[in-house]
Amino acid sequence: MIAGSLGIGLALCKRLLAGDRELHLCLACRNMSKAEAVRAALLASHPRAEVTTVQVDVSKLQSVVQAAEELKQRFQRLDYVYLNAGIMPNPKLNIKAFFCGLFSRNVIRMFSTAEGLLTQHDRVTADGLQEVFETNVFGHFILIRELEPLLCHSDSPSQLIWTSSRNASKSNFSLEDIQHAKGQEPYSSSKYATDLLNVALNRNFNQKGLYSSVVCPGTVLTNMTYGILPPFVWTLLLPVIWLIRFFANAFTLTPYNGSEALVWLSHQNPESLNPLAKYLSSTTGLGSNYVTFQKLDIDEEMAEKFYQKLLELEKRVRTTIVKSDCRS
Repeated sequence: MIAGSLGIGLALCKRLLAGDRELHLCLACRNMSKAEAVRAALLASHPRAEVTTVQVDVSKLQSVVQAAEELKQRFQRLDYVYLNAGIMPNPKLNIKAFFCGLFSRNVIRMFSTAEGLLTQHDRVTADGLQEVFETNVFGHFILIRELEPLLCHSDSPSQLIWTSSRNASKSNFSLEDIQHAKGQEPYSSSKYATDLLNVALNRNFNQKGLYSSVVCPGTVLTNMTYGILPPFVWTLLLPVIWLIRFFANAFTLTPYNGSEALVWLSHQNPESLNPLAKYLSSTTGLGSNYVTFQKLDIDEEMAEKFYQKLLELEKRVRTTIVKSDCRS
């Protein structure tokens, strides 16, 4: 199951079907008209594949629960769930930090991670949660909780594969403010929260046959990326980015390249993977793709505390979901 109507999700769908033409792929999308158009295009190029759709908006908990119920009626198990839906709303560039970074020895790291460069204006959703946290982390968490019967099997393992980021920063996350309501970098906080949840899920579910991994697709030029800067600035920057690409492997640039680690993980034995690693899509200056990994900057005790906080939050929001169902 993949959020696959555009960007890296769509590239991932194409690559998975190219490797297994009889794959049953379920597209989990918010916009069903786009989902059906993508489904038709995928079936046109891979007629033997089975491609279905399910509507889900991970920023709305009732939508998540309804989608999970539909999936449980359709399937007996899910082998892979790609948790790649995410938002970075209204990103603003710290111009001073950007130009200081351009002329420093940290220019490659700056472009690779955007660390300290981007702030976002978050908002509160109808569920009473911070939008970035709910969309990037909590909506997925509730989906996993709802789909446990389809994911936990002793006979053969299932895999959760999260799209995280090199932008995930411990300094932007706090256990006292897991939704990052008081900060200005909710995207970075949400991606660090994803890394924490990944570690906690492996601790709590590996024995039940469920394994989790996190991936960074690298610096990919998508609609989200292009929204950070005005078009003319990207025109000026692209030659610099192509040059830097010869000195750093994070500049995957295209959705196809960015999906490299996501595809690679689908061919691995999950029991052999390092639960404390982040797998990175990497590309050479000449455009060859490969996968590397880095150790997560995670304290396992902190990961477990975060997991418990999510369980507590789940208990509180369940009441809201039930009330909404009753009013429907």
